[in-house]
Amino acid sequence: MLSSFLRSFVVSRPAALVVVAFTACSALQIQIAAASDKKHDMDMSCMADMNGVPMSAMGPSMEAMECHMYVTPLRPAQPGDEEKAKAVIEAVKATMEKYRDYRRAIADGYIQVNPKVKQPQYHFNNEAYGREADSHFDPTKPTSLLYIETPTQRFKLEGVMFTARPNATEDELNERIPLSVAHWHKHINFCGAPADKTAEYHGAHPKFGMFGSIHTKAACDAEHGTFMPTMFTWMIHVFPFEDDPKEVFSLNDDVAHVR
Repeated sequence: MLSSFLRSFVVSRPAALVVVAFTACSALQIQIAAASDKKHDMDMSCMADMNGVPMSAMGPSMEAMECHMYVTPLRPAQPGDEEKAKAVIEAVKATMEKYRDYRRAIADGYIQVNPKVKQPQYHFNNEAYGREADSHFDPTKPTSLLYIETPTQRFKLEGVMFTARPNATEDELNERIPLSVAHWHKHINFCGAPADKTAEYHGAHPKFGMFGSIHTKAACDAEHGTFMPTMFTWMIHVFPFEDDPKEVFSLNDDVAHVR
C-alpha cells in the first residue's frame, strides 16, 4: 500500500509539484498490493531519519520507503502534554462518531483517494480542511478520514489524519499534538521521473518515487528527474479506539486499529 504518499494533500502547493505528484501517484498505483507483501532490498546508505523509531514499527508500507521518511524525535514530557493529547483524542472520537457512515463524510466534503484501487486502508481527504490545517489546528476537522474494509462492512472508520504545512517547525507541531506523546512524519528526498522513465516507478527495485532508490538531488539530476527535498505535508495518524495507548498514534497503516 502507498499509505501516506497516496493520502497526502496537494492543496496550496506549487503547480509543478502537483503535476509531478499526480504523475508519480498514478504510475505507482500498481505497487500498492506488492508493497504490503514485499519490500525492495534495503539500501543502507539511504536509511531514513527515524529518530530512534524502528522501521519495523511502521509496517511494510512505510518500511518500503526507508529512503524517504523523516519522523520527529520524542521530546521529554512537559506539564500539560498528556492532557493536551487526551483532549485531541476525545475530539477525534466525537468526530469519528459523525463519520462512521462514509456517506456522511462524502456529504461533508471528504473525497476518497484512488477509489478504484483496493487498499488495506482507504483515505478520504477534505481539501478545505487541509488548507485550514496549514495555518490552524482544529481537532474536529481532520484532513483525512481513514477507513478499512471488513468482511461485513465496505468502509469501517478506524482513525483520522491531521496535517500541517510542509515548512511548519517542530515547535509548531508540538503545540498541536505534543512531541513527547506522538511522532509526526513527512516524506523526503522524492525524485519524480521524467516522462520517458515513468516505467521505473514500478517493479521490485524502483528507481523513482517514494519507493525509489534515488534519494539525493545529484542522483535525481543525473536521471533528469524532479527532486523535492520535502514532499507534501507534515502528517500524523490518530486511532483513538486502540486498546494500547502506545498505538493511538501508530505509524503502522497495515494493521487494523479497530476491532
